[in-house]
Amino acid sequence: MAVARVTQIVSSSPKGLEEAIQEGLRRANKTLRGITGLEVTKVNAKVQNGKIVEYRVHLSVTFVLED
Repeated sequence: MAVARVTQIVSSSPKGLEEAIQEGLRRANKTLRGITGLEVTKVNAKVQNGKIVEYRVHLSVTFVLED
């Protein structure tokens, strides 16, 4: 039996949503071990002069707790 925990991460990218998600996962992998999945819970963007300049994602990252 395993016990998991979920933590919230917000990441961003000027290139697009997929890059923002990948950046969040890359950063989470530096600190968390045993990541088993993630869920994008919110998407928004920063707008300047009528154009999107930054994509932002809120992620719920699930990881298994160690014994």
